[in-house]
Amino acid sequence: AMKIIIFAGGAGTRMWPLSRKSFPKQFIKMFNGKSTLELAVNRVKSFGYENVFVSTLQQYVPLTRKYLPKIPRKNIIGEPALRNLAPAVGYNLIKLRSQGYKGPVAILWADHLIKNEEEFIKTIKEAEKICLKNSDKIIFVGKKPRFANNNLGWIHIGEKISKNLFKYKEWSYKPSAEKCEKMLKSKEWLWNTGYFVMDIDLGCYFYEKYQPEMYKGLIKIEKSIGKPKEKETVRKIYPGLEKISFDDAIAKNVTSDEALVLETTMDWSDPGTLYALKEALVEKTEENLTKGSVVTKETKDSLIINEEKSKILVAIGLNGMVAINTKDATLVVPEEKVKEISEILQGFENDKKLKKYL
Repeated sequence: AMKIIIFAGGAGTRMWPLSRKSFPKQFIKMFNGKSTLELAVNRVKSFGYENVFVSTLQQYVPLTRKYLPKIPRKNIIGEPALRNLAPAVGYNLIKLRSQGYKGPVAILWADHLIKNEEEFIKTIKEAEKICLKNSDKIIFVGKKPRFANNNLGWIHIGEKISKNLFKYKEWSYKPSAEKCEKMLKSKEWLWNTGYFVMDIDLGCYFYEKYQPEMYKGLIKIEKSIGKPKEKETVRKIYPGLEKISFDDAIAKNVTSDEALVLETTMDWSDPGTLYALKEALVEKTEENLTKGSVVTKETKDSLIINEEKSKILVAIGLNGMVAINTKDATLVVPEEKVKEISEILQGFENDKKLKKYL
């Protein structure tokens, strides 16, 4: 059976103050009492829990085990340091390979919301079938673009192979708004959903070909797996691997004959910011999303969350605002400035008084 790896390692600074270093966004029970991590695991349970792996930062392993009691303990992998996704994906591939696994691997993320889960399962199973027949190609999962979104990766598709399978031409990550408009009109581009399915040997070969330095480090780790020096080797090598995303390290380098594109109709969103979270959970833009003791008047298109039970949060005349009150931090920011939260928090890193709020 195909192995599924769900990546849940990020600290989620863009979701502060809901998300903290000690308790990042993938664990927050925001969605009918469930977290995005629980939802992500739930979605793939039909593949069998023994085939599902969760990769997270070493410090979140106990939390992950507590939240996901059905996942075998050995399937929860601790990344030794925060080095972005290329090293994390590579590390998981060699760990699986060292256990003698052969066959397709699906790479999924713990912070996405998917409205039609049946369509998601169908897509992943279809990608698995395509991968078994084409072990020399990575399968990118793309979705018809709804608008000129310049916050995503776009995939250029070539000729149609079957009803929703296409040849692959090229990749464009976060193109300019102008370029997005052209791509949208051309009908030759899809949004990259960020889901990949590939044969494990092909995945390892991509690292060897496109990230030779990183691959050397990964091979040293692989040789130590199961031996007395494994922990020491991982601790020594992993933190030195280049901090780079999987998209930049591998996906965008793949040539047109090394990939296929599967088009999906699943409705997916990656609520990476607080405002995006609100957008993903309401039907219409002008609607508010409120949680906790909140009273609003003449307020629209806003996210208002109050986590303090003994306090009331009153909002009057707000439009496109985010207002969040937690037990030790309060944030008020207009929708167009939410991306600046991460910058502010970088300043907290170097301030002894403020560091405790991260």
